[in-house]
Amino acid sequence: MFADLQTTRQRIRSAQSDPATEMQRAIAVAESSRCQNVFLQPAFDTARVLAQDSRVGHRPLAGLAVSVKDLFDVAGQTTAAGSVALGSGPAASQDCAAVARLRQAGAVLIGRTNMSEFAFSGVGINPHFGTPINPCDDHVARIPGGSSSGAAVSVATAAAFVGLGSDTGGSIRIPAALTGIVGFKNTARLVPTTGAVPLSTTLDTVCALTRSVPDAIIVHEILAQRVVTRSQAPLSAYRLGIPQTLMLDALDPTVARAWQRTIARLHDAGARLETVAMPEIGELHGIQATGGFSAAESYMQHRRMLEKQAHACDPRVLARIMRGATMSACEYLELQQARRAWIGRMNTRMLGFDAFLSPTVPIVAPPIAELAPGAERDEAFFRVNALLLRNTSVINMLDGCAISIPCHRGEELPVGLMIWAGTMSDDLVLNSALQIEQLLQKQ
Repeated sequence: MFADLQTTRQRIRSAQSDPATEMQRAIAVAESSRCQNVFLQPAFDTARVLAQDSRVGHRPLAGLAVSVKDLFDVAGQTTAAGSVALGSGPAASQDCAAVARLRQAGAVLIGRTNMSEFAFSGVGINPHFGTPINPCDDHVARIPGGSSSGAAVSVATAAAFVGLGSDTGGSIRIPAALTGIVGFKNTARLVPTTGAVPLSTTLDTVCALTRSVPDAIIVHEILAQRVVTRSQAPLSAYRLGIPQTLMLDALDPTVARAWQRTIARLHDAGARLETVAMPEIGELHGIQATGGFSAAESYMQHRRMLEKQAHACDPRVLARIMRGATMSACEYLELQQARRAWIGRMNTRMLGFDAFLSPTVPIVAPPIAELAPGAERDEAFFRVNALLLRNTSVINMLDGCAISIPCHRGEELPVGLMIWAGTMSDDLVLNSALQIEQLLQKQ
């Protein structure tokens, strides 16, 4: 793993490095084949100048490279959300709230990153601009996960210290797990979504990818404009639940080994682990049978464009959006009501626990070739997409918070451990993740 943000800031403050040097290193990677199809709108020349002029000061991101998912408004740039249909739209008149906050913290934007079109896929394939290649495998081109695909690869390759992204059903945590980095999905209401192209106004969360949990805390504090309450409590202070419903089903061998090894490590370190039956998780499929919030709300967002440019959209994304066209107002209101009731049942089930543990996704990254655009591969694509979203989307429906941290060994393909809890439990999740990350880094 490359040096994280916290370590790099310490090196800069002690005059062992400087922002201009760090930026040049980042750009060298961003311009290399490792970042093929990652940056849709590079800003390398501007980034060099800004980093050169940056003063170290006390700003946490001063002069360091941050990538921005093509979902967010940046002043003077068109926000296309990974599509060609929106690519001819007007340039944004101002930065979105999240970008403005990153800039205030000293961030230098290195470029806009590729993504699944309209953020509607956990796979990360984009037929318009190519698919960023997961850097986890030097021999096989594997999917990066989505929808924040380019953001994840920018961080995993060291082209950026932070990748600004979004998470509606797992779009931060899925690529974090598949590329072997950290992705924190905060409670949605903590960071404004203004200036971002919506997928689901009910579920969308603005958040980021980083290389470590300490970095995730730094960036969350910037984006949410709040201070995380730190705790030095040991692992034994946390009561951690392991849901038995659905989330442990159909794990591939690599994920199963990493999961079992991780749970054993936590147990040996004194963590209080308890298995929990959560039949409520199994109810979600029926609750969302009419298409769910993402289908209805994305159709509402894009329906005018689709009347003229549906042919310009990724057919796989279009198929998911069009499910929202048939949802009635009554069904949509019933979905809202069902979600509220489901959250109530889940909260009752979770009483007494500090957080819960699950594999972030049940599989390792498949080869791109197996899921590339083509009708003959659609069945495989939708099957993999459903698997990737299965565990992570539970937390979005819960209005909860979650973090994915790596739990694999160096010779294995990346596997993510998801630590999650209910709404506004962000500090509990982050502090327990700090303890778990430190333990796993010793293996």
